[in-house]
Amino acid sequence: MSENLTGNRILVIGGARAIGAELVRRTEQAGAEVVVATRSGPDVRIDVTDEATIARAAATLGAFDHVISTASAHHDVPVPDLEHDKIQAAFAAKVVGPLLLAKHFGPRMPAGGSFLFFSGIVGWQPKPGTVVKGTANAALAALVTHLAVELAPLRVNAIAPGVTDSGTWDRLADERRRALYDKAAAASLAGRVGTLEDVTDAALWLLGAGWVTGETIHVDGGSRHP
Repeated sequence: MSENLTGNRILVIGGARAIGAELVRRTEQAGAEVVVATRSGPDVRIDVTDEATIARAAATLGAFDHVISTASAHHDVPVPDLEHDKIQAAFAAKVVGPLLLAKHFGPRMPAGGSFLFFSGIVGWQPKPGTVVKGTANAALAALVTHLAVELAPLRVNAIAPGVTDSGTWDRLADERRRALYDKAAAASLAGRVGTLEDVTDAALWLLGAGWVTGETIHVDGGSRHP
């Protein structure tokens, strides 16, 4: 894809690794001025669970054409092992955080601007041990529809990737990671797992898709379908 983002200022929250880092590379390649924010800094600190960091960044960084957040906080355990604070953190990353980003950055954005958030296939594929992550991701899909109405003419969209070779799974041993990818590929209509290019192609398209808002785009190779 060759989207032209020349003249655009883009904030990428969670831009230090995996999909976020590739989004930074691709948007810069497309000509945008990109500001990277992470939970720990050191340059720009935004913790989507901490409203003070969001408010401070919005007040000091100036206006952005697009705000992207890949923030997440997983709590993948069976229901008997759930912890209250970790449940709250998961929903803070996927629901409360986006609301606060809209609150503080939205008023400073131009009419053609947009928010882009990241959900995930787990929101549409319930399975044991992922009730918190699945519900939080599904809630985000509902949130973007409501925010799109509330913030119009700003656009608000989300991407829900399937299993993607993005670096997220590199913490697993090689054999276990290959088994995960093989299983995901077999369950995909496309017969493979996703790539960083698959996800960032969709993201760049959404940034420029001026007549698309309130949508969650599923980039999962058809894995949601039996």
